[in-house]
Amino acid sequence: MAPLSWRHHTLLQALLSRGPLSERDFHDLFAAISGGKNPATHQQLFNDTLLKINKELSYLQFELRACINQYDGAVYYGVVNNIADEESKLGSKYSVPQIAFYKGLLEAIVHEAGNDGSITNIDALNTRIENQVVIADASQDSQSRLPTSITNFSLSQKEKTLNELIQDCWLSYTPTGKIGLGIRSFLDLRSWFRSNDIPSCEVCNEAGIMASTCPNEGCNVRIHEYCLKKKFSQRKASRACRGCGTEWPQLEGEDDDAEDVNEPEEDQVPSANRRSRTRHRGVKSELVEENERTGPSARMTRRSLRSSKAEAVEAAREVPSAGPSQSTRASKRRKN
Repeated sequence: MAPLSWRHHTLLQALLSRGPLSERDFHDLFAAISGGKNPATHQQLFNDTLLKINKELSYLQFELRACINQYDGAVYYGVVNNIADEESKLGSKYSVPQIAFYKGLLEAIVHEAGNDGSITNIDALNTRIENQVVIADASQDSQSRLPTSITNFSLSQKEKTLNELIQDCWLSYTPTGKIGLGIRSFLDLRSWFRSNDIPSCEVCNEAGIMASTCPNEGCNVRIHEYCLKKKFSQRKASRACRGCGTEWPQLEGEDDDAEDVNEPEEDQVPSANRRSRTRHRGVKSELVEENERTGPSARMTRRSLRSSKAEAVEAAREVPSAGPSQSTRASKRRKN
């Protein structure tokens, strides 16, 4: 197989140096290195490029992967490590207590925050990290066996670590201002979500961190909001839950979209009026041409006919009122 070209290296270098890129930025970068070929119109070329990169990265247990940010539905691309072992942890810039703090935040967001997929800043700083450290000798008191770096991990250190995790995209601020998972967590922790039995979305089969649950409290089915919109975008799509058959409620703004489909668009109404006016102008022009062809004599004849018709109509209107007086005068003349 041919080695990677400078185009492949450019894509990899951008992802490794700048971190995960949004779909728009990644597509713009691909178009810039491929002579203006947009992935939307050159899908096969785009897929072949990513496949070639992943074949080379597989020898290093790395992968160029795409995922969706569950808080806004945006697609991102990034390079991830497919092996989670002690050796791979050596490449991390975070210390042992910082990693333990991140694990505690991860569990709090995934397990304790329900379907919101976020926790408050205060809850994040109050996260305990003692349970995230494995003690080799469990026969003795675990508290006494904890490293001092864990026991002395202060609140200011937690706050500093929290800001670093958000800056490095392991965590993020959600639209509601809470602490949620970052795009790097969605990229790297796919296998962790599955191994820890995190409920997955019924539509896309990805972990349902930020997802809507079935209206039936006894049902555990979860679906992402963007998956719900896609699933129910068609009128004939079934709204029944696959787990229990309960009807899913309508999404916000769904009725408005349905009404917009039946109503004409704003630019269609003026066009219809313009067509009507055009037809009227065409009929008028035909009448003018006909008058010009028939000549002045015919026009005079039609005028006289119209005037005679008008006089006849006026006479007919006057007959009922004049009728009784005329018959009275006729009877007087006969008597005389």
